[in-house]
Amino acid sequence: MPIGVFDSGIGGLTIVKEIRRLLPKEDILYFGDTARLPYGSKSPELIRRYALEDAHFLYERKVKIIVVACHSASSWALSEIKRSFPVPVVGVLEPGTKAALAASKRKKIGVIGTKATISSGAYERVLREKDKEVEIVAKATPLLVPLVEEDFLTHPVTKIVCREYLKVFLTEGVDVLLLGCTHYPLLRSVISEVLKGKVKVIDAGKETAKEVKRIIEERGMKKSSGRGKLKIYLSDITPEFEKIAQVFLGEKPEVILRASLREITHNGKRKVLNFQLDKEKKYGII
Repeated sequence: MPIGVFDSGIGGLTIVKEIRRLLPKEDILYFGDTARLPYGSKSPELIRRYALEDAHFLYERKVKIIVVACHSASSWALSEIKRSFPVPVVGVLEPGTKAALAASKRKKIGVIGTKATISSGAYERVLREKDKEVEIVAKATPLLVPLVEEDFLTHPVTKIVCREYLKVFLTEGVDVLLLGCTHYPLLRSVISEVLKGKVKVIDAGKETAKEVKRIIEERGMKKSSGRGKLKIYLSDITPEFEKIAQVFLGEKPEVILRASLREITHNGKRKVLNFQLDKEKKYGII
């Protein structure tokens, strides 16, 4: 049974890369909802609906664990997904916040992410649940996503945007910055440069991959032989996908398949009904 990972687009491939590094024998099934991205600018109701449909798409293909690589989906839909499927479900919030708290000496942590992730207050909520004394400086940094997808990783304009976004963390005196978006690890060197080495940078995606490894090993689900294969499903395959995916994965994708939105939306709705979750309207499913 493969590991299932989904994201609103291709950013979750940075987490896939880390999972493959830690668990090279595991097969991975990735779904990117590229036809309906970005989730970061959508309403909470729509994010929850899409996330449940995405999770069902993976579950129907017999994955042994579901990884919610999308920070917006983790912020708004994780609890619903956990209640909906009888397999372990891992989001990006818990592993990232745990690592950030462990690394912070001043208990002053910065968080950057999409508008949906930051407006949800999810990172602040989880951090304060773990430590009531922690101070949090959260900032939406939406322009970083298109810069990464344009492969402007070291472009001067990217450095200018990062300086503008990140200056608040230097003036506020945070000692740890949590990257709350799967795209941001590709900008880690630029971000560290802008922060002048004064702030430790934590990649929530890398910490999520460690959590996946821990769960699989603890539950005796680890694949013992062979080389892991990666199969990628997308709700829309753009001409530039393969090129961009190589940037995120660090290698050429092996198998890329198209998943029809009709299949995703219809089966996602049926899944909610089959599991008899309260009422459909609770999850925004129409």
